[in-house]
Amino acid sequence: MELKRYLKKHFKFEDFRPGQEDTIESVLKGKHTISMLPTGTGKSLCYQLPGYLVDGPVLIVSPLLSLMQDQVEQMMAMGEKRVIALNSFLSPQQKTKALEELEKFRFIFISPEMLGIESVLNRIRNLSVSLFVVDEAHCISQWGYDFRPDYLKLGEFREKIGQPLTLALTATASKEVRKDIAEKLHLGNWNEVVYSVDRPAISIALEFASTFQDKLDRTVELVEYLKGPGIIYFSSKKSLSKLQCT
Repeated sequence: MELKRYLKKHFKFEDFRPGQEDTIESVLKGKHTISMLPTGTGKSLCYQLPGYLVDGPVLIVSPLLSLMQDQVEQMMAMGEKRVIALNSFLSPQQKTKALEELEKFRFIFISPEMLGIESVLNRIRNLSVSLFVVDEAHCISQWGYDFRPDYLKLGEFREKIGQPLTLALTATASKEVRKDIAEKLHLGNWNEVVYSVDRPAISIALEFASTFQDKLDRTVELVEYLKGPGIIYFSSKKSLSKLQCT
């Protein structure tokens, strides 16, 4: 299959970013896949492109409602109308209507808590899901017990909807965590696509300042020296107002 031709057809891109093509090829070969790609490399393409090449809907589990909503809006802006997010943003009436019309959607975003509702799970069970996607999959292992307990139930939910082909996406996961993800999702055998999370343009440094004025002076120096956009965090509005006055 000439994936680049479909990439250009559906997304107008000439080439893949590192890790995307390997991940998509693994999925299209019918292999459960855990893909660790750096933030900003376009992990969403790894399930969006297969969504146009397989039969049946793609179910995407995401823990972040704002990100989920943003992805839906971006896809709709690109012309994809068969996409929906099942989450707490929907009113009871909207949720009822969405579940009644679920067959018409190609991409279904859902929170793990919503997937745990029996009536929702039963509705999805009748869809013949072609690809089950777990975004931010490290939550299953590293954060699941304290952050989102429902992530720990995804393997159980996956079995209840027929154990569909599964793609787990993350930007950070050690070898042990990736193994734990596979076990929690009950994958059995799986492929791994792992790319370095090293970002040469990003660094972390700690500097000591004797006084608050030294902090302000150093901040101004960095703003004048560093090129491109950036973010400065302040502990209070009062601190920010002092910098604005300098």
